[in-house]
Parts: sequence; C-alpha cells; structure tokens
Amino acid sequence: MAFDATFFRGVLAEIAETALGARVEKIHQPTRDTIIILLRCETGRKRLLIAANPAAPRLHFTQSNPENPDQPPMFCMLLRKHLMGGRLADISQLPMERAAVFTFDCTDEMGDAAQKKLVVELMGRTTNVYLLSPEGRILDCLRRIGLDDSARRQALPGLYYQAPAPMEKADPLTVSSADILAILQSPGADKLQSRLMDAFGGLSPLVCREIALFAAGDVDARLEDSSLEPLSKKVYAFFETYVRHPAPYLAAGKAYAFCPILQYGNLAPCEKAESFQALLDGYYIQKDLADLMRQKGQGVRKTVSNLADRTRRKLALQAKELEATKDRERLRQLGDIVTANLHAIAKGQLRLTAVDFYDPDMKEIDIPLSPTLSPQQNAAKFYKDYTRAKNAEKELTRQIELGQGELRYLESVLEELERAETEGELEEIREELTAGGYLRRDRGKKKMRKAASKPQRFLSSDGYPIYVGRNNRQNDELTTKLARKDDLWLHVQKLHGCHVIIPCAGVTPPDDTITQAAQLAALYSQGRQGQNVAVDVTPVKFVKKPAGSKPGMVVYYQYRTVYVTPDEKLPEKLQNNP
Repeated sequence: MAFDATFFRGVLAEIAETALGARVEKIHQPTRDTIIILLRCETGRKRLLIAANPAAPRLHFTQSNPENPDQPPMFCMLLRKHLMGGRLADISQLPMERAAVFTFDCTDEMGDAAQKKLVVELMGRTTNVYLLSPEGRILDCLRRIGLDDSARRQALPGLYYQAPAPMEKADPLTVSSADILAILQSPGADKLQSRLMDAFGGLSPLVCREIALFAAGDVDARLEDSSLEPLSKKVYAFFETYVRHPAPYLAAGKAYAFCPILQYGNLAPCEKAESFQALLDGYYIQKDLADLMRQKGQGVRKTVSNLADRTRRKLALQAKELEATKDRERLRQLGDIVTANLHAIAKGQLRLTAVDFYDPDMKEIDIPLSPTLSPQQNAAKFYKDYTRAKNAEKELTRQIELGQGELRYLESVLEELERAETEGELEEIREELTAGGYLRRDRGKKKMRKAASKPQRFLSSDGYPIYVGRNNRQNDELTTKLARKDDLWLHVQKLHGCHVIIPCAGVTPPDDTITQAAQLAALYSQGRQGQNVAVDVTPVKFVKKPAGSKPGMVVYYQYRTVYVTPDEKLPEKLQNNP
C-alpha cells in the first residue's frame, strides 16, 4: 500500500469537496481505534471513518456501518459533547505529512460561537486523534502520552498541542528540474529509488520505485548507470503529472497509490479507481473481513495445522521405515548361508565366517549370531526377520496411503479456512471437523440449528448456471447429490480447491462458459495467485467418491485439462445468487 502524504492529499481534497459546510449528526466509536462521524452534506449523509490503527491507518468515507458498543468510550462521548451539531468549516493538511486538521464551527457551554479542531495524525506508531480547544489546548486524545523522557511529544488534556516537527526534506510540489538534478548529483544512495526516498517528503517506497521505473525503466536503476540531466527531467515530469494531480490507482488488490502501479506487471494489473474514497473503502472492507475471519478461525486453524504437521512427521517416519524394508531380501540370503553352514556353528558362537554363494566373486563374509540361540534358531531368526520386513512393507504402504489421504483432507480444510467469508461458513467447517472427530463438541452450550448454506451460484455470459462449493460438505452435496451424471465437473489439478458444476444435461457448453467455470475453480483454490492454472474438466459420471473417504475427497478419470488465469473480478460479474 502507499497511504503516503500525497495520496492523503487526494483523499482530503475529495472529502473537502463533499463535506465542507456539513453538519455533524452522530459520532460513534465502534472499536478502540475507529471513529465514525456521520455528516449531513448537501448530497446526503456521509460516514467519515477515522481508522487510527497504527498497522493500517486511514481516513475516508465509508459505506460500512459496524455495530457499536452498548456503552460508548469516554473519548467518543467527549467528541459528541463538543462537536455534535457543529459545521465542518475547514480541512487542512500539515506539509508533507499524513496529518489533517478538521475545523468545526461549534458553540460552547454558554452558547457562544467557538471553533473546535480535530487533528488526525496517521503516521504509523505515532498515530493519534486530538480534540483541541479554540486556544489550541488538548481537550483529550485517543492515546494519551505521558510526561516521560521517551516521548518526543506529550499528549495529555490541558497541554497545548504540538504539531510534528517539520520534515527536513524537499517538497515535490515546489522543486524544479534543476533542484532535482542537484539532488541527484549530491552524495547519497546509489539507487535512484533510495535517493528519492531520502530527499523528498510525502512519497512512499512503492511510489519511489514507480518513479525509478518511469524515469529510468527499472525500479532498481542506479544513478551511476544513467545520464543525470535527462533523468532529472523525467522525475520532474512525474511530479508535475502525478504528484501535482494525484489520482487513485489499484493494482489488483495488491497495492494502491496516487499514480499508476506498473512494477508488478501482469501479476497485478493496475486500474484507475472511481475515487480515493471508493478505492479505500472497497479495499479495506475486503481486508477487514478477511482479518476478522482469520481471527475468528484462528483456534480451528491452529488445531488443523498442528494435526497436519503431526501427520507429516508421522509420514516421514513411516517412509524411513518403509525404505528399511527394501533390504529384506538380504535377510533371506543370510538365513540360507547360515542354514548351509549349520555344521560349522557351535552354540554360543558370536559370528560365522562363511562363503557368500550369492556373491558372484564368492567372497567370505562375517555374519553376526546370537550366542543365546542354537544354530538352527539363528537361521530361523533371519527368516523371521525377512517375513516381518515383508509384512511391514505391506502394512506401512497401507498406512502411508491412509496418512497421505488424511494430510490431503487436512490441507483442504486449511484452504477452506482461508476462503471462509462468513461466520456461517466457519461454523460449517467446525461442524465437519467435529463430526470427523478432529474437534470436541461443546456440550456446555446448546446452539440453534441453522439451515445448511448453499453452494455459490453464478451465471455465465452464455446463460449457463455455474455452481461452486464453498466447503467439503457442499462439494460432496454438489457432486454426489445435486449434479446429474451428464453435467460437467471441474476442479483445479493436483491442488486443493472447490468442486465446480455446470448443469448442461449432456450438451457441451460454449467455450466461454467452460473457461469462466475453470477460472472460478482456479480462483477458489490454492492456485488463486497463479497464471495458466491447470483445471480438469470431466462429466460427473467419471467422478467417484471412494467408500469411507473424507468429506470432499473424490477420484476421477477420462478428463481433459484447460489452462486459465484466475480473475478476482469474475465472481462479481457473474454473480447471480437466487
């Protein structure tokens, strides 16, 4: 991501265009780090989200409406006391910083007009939100910082607010081509991107790599390998084009910035977004949902991961034992040699020196013997060890096959957990694991029985329905119960993923429909980040579920393979849930 000061400037410009003059209607604080201010603008109500999480700070309008706590936090109540009913009079940004000052025209306790300021600093570890009095004193802040030597700036009620120290870097908005040339000629880092990062404020590392790519054709371009004067002109052109006129760009969910993101090439195609607000809201709604599901499924994921690791270790030990049984034929040969030399062995003898008649050179070998056994018992022991190794090979082969099936199933569950988008889907996975004996059933609480979720349904561009299982239970239901024998079944090759069904009653669907179904199969699988992903296609009648196999596990034959590249936007295009 590149939520730098220049990107922030574009965000603030959009907010100012819509919200200046807006009245504050409501203020909520759904989480410790999140504040939502409901503004009545000329174009309607807007929710201004302030996410003061140091790991992912941001500020933008949002469509989401998270649940609020029963008892609002103290800082939320203070904001309501001072800002409710006020009008947003001004928005300004501290130079080259991810910090904004929102000025509100309010009234004080006596009913007199007063200007209150809300300062939002979104600067990594020092991220904070301050409410200031008309005199500039801190009424309160989201994170109080005590009077100790470790803090550069104190943040306590009653103290005057201190702005961050001015950045000692060049401003991309004010430099000339000659200034840039002087910076490039001065001593410093060898790489262009590093020199830009050190010299200019308001630019993220991602953007500095884009400038290097724009100016020199390589993100890792070195200054010593380029002519500096043409290079400085191209850097200046970048500043004039994108820094002066920032616009929102998104690279396939991988990163965003105020300029085109080309450094990832085809791995993350870049598109211009409708607005800064729409880009941030859409990006973080998906990210926050994924983070929430990851947090809620953490316990189950840890249990399944531990089971998978244990199974892998067990398989490694069994493979080692199986390899040892490969030498069992030598045990039989040694038994034959001992049997042929029984006359030369005395009871209590520790070893036998005899000719190895299985050796083409007929060399003599030493064979260890047990002194507690008779000569006949020593020979029998070699034959017994041979038989034991032979039987062990059969049992170990069977156990390894079962273990590999177990591991494939556990890995498929981990892949499902990565794709789970709702609590209902997580609950179904828990139920599946509980039914399989992997999790203990919670006997303390009685849960309402919920209706089983249905597979996802899409409609191809040719009008064919496409069904996608979300978990192993749905995969089984799709393939073994809902699908007809002459429907088409698709699955990513040699990877864990969803079962995909095209109901077609024996009629071959158009190529576009098969391609779209294959893209969905690849997208909802471990191959979602790849290119030219192999997807197998076969009629349902060639797909079989072995007796006693784990949920979602099938075998198939007589298939053909298509190669597709997953498209993250395809589900939205084909969405047609009833």
